[in-house]
Amino acid sequence: MSQPDAIIIGTGVIGAAIAFELAKKGWKTLSLDRNSQVGHGSTAGSCAIIRMHYSTFDGTAFAWEGYHYWRDWSEYLGLPDDTQLAQFRETGCLVMKTEANGLLDKHKEYSAQLDCPFEDWSPQQIKSRLPIYALDSYAPARRMDDPEFGHPNGNQMNGAVFWPKAGYVTDPALSAQNLMDAGKQHGAQVRTASEVSEILTQDGRVSGVLLTSGEEIKAGVVINVAGPGSSIINGMAGVLDDMTIETRPLRQEVVHVPAPEGFDFENQGTIVSDSDISLYCRPEHGNHILIGSEDPECDLHQWCEDDQNYNRDFTDQWTTQAMRYAQRVPSLGIPSKTRGVVDLYDASTDWIPIYDKSSLPGFYMACGTSGNQYKNAPIAGKMMANLIEYCEGGADHDSQPMQFELPYIKRTIDVSFYSRKRPINEDSSFSVLG
Repeated sequence: MSQPDAIIIGTGVIGAAIAFELAKKGWKTLSLDRNSQVGHGSTAGSCAIIRMHYSTFDGTAFAWEGYHYWRDWSEYLGLPDDTQLAQFRETGCLVMKTEANGLLDKHKEYSAQLDCPFEDWSPQQIKSRLPIYALDSYAPARRMDDPEFGHPNGNQMNGAVFWPKAGYVTDPALSAQNLMDAGKQHGAQVRTASEVSEILTQDGRVSGVLLTSGEEIKAGVVINVAGPGSSIINGMAGVLDDMTIETRPLRQEVVHVPAPEGFDFENQGTIVSDSDISLYCRPEHGNHILIGSEDPECDLHQWCEDDQNYNRDFTDQWTTQAMRYAQRVPSLGIPSKTRGVVDLYDASTDWIPIYDKSSLPGFYMACGTSGNQYKNAPIAGKMMANLIEYCEGGADHDSQPMQFELPYIKRTIDVSFYSRKRPINEDSSFSVLG
């Protein structure tokens, strides 16, 4: 494709969704990725959790809308029947009530407004579903070198809220490949092992990209969906000056440990978000448990200068997360061999993504998405495709923000919620919870 209509930088799950949605609208798209396979950037390291609880109404609406595409994954993609598809396992998500999350009153209010089902659970119901759990409270979360680590604070957990429709996708890289294959059916093209070194401009607007190979590819629209590399691409485009929200790569460790002997966590467990110990977990193949940090103050943020040069080895953070989870699950065995994932988030200032145009005409951004936007990829792709057509059609999204109807739940949202120029959203959790 010598001159596509749009170049999409990044073939992660959101980049692939944008390619699919634009291709369905008749755009000639070319997706570029420096990795050798689609979906093999930060998407491959994603926990791929599909949940509905968010600290903002807009975030809740977007996530509830997003669930429906995973539920109807095969129908949404329209791929041949024999295609290997990523699987969505609807396990539900249990969120512990804590003072830190306001006992989830706001989350329940938003879900009720959106007709998103949830259930209040007593401590007895938690123990019935997860008999391996102990319900002592340990807040605030601590590191192992804290002398108070592992000592209960004298209180008990007083219940939880269960969102039954939540779950996770078994193979996040495959889900991005599914989306790209669906896009190819509509003419989308992709080139891997192709790294962008410069954003080209002409007459005050974007005109294409220069690759590290020296090749120039011309296009009137360029979309930055480069994940943890997004800030570098935005810098190349010279669009940082009018942005109140910035994005940066943030190093994360995710722990994989075997479930306690005698309990089938893979089939009987559920996703759990537990801000009392500041961890989330979900079932993993082979009766393992995957454990991630919810970014408490004691877990220092490991910001990286770029998205390629960072420590890929496990540190004491792995042990800290495993041992914090063992407070909740006393029968948990801590293996001598560390297993899991070390990867990067593309984190924004307030942990809410940027889905927006930029100060450079024709240059668009879907950035700051890592950690809490995997679940929203299909609807983010659809919204971005509409936003690009809205702006390319002559509308000024900055002064007249696009209003977008979420097709499944029939709610209209103001897309300036995701603006690069928005005030920092103080309703955010300022963590992976979004």
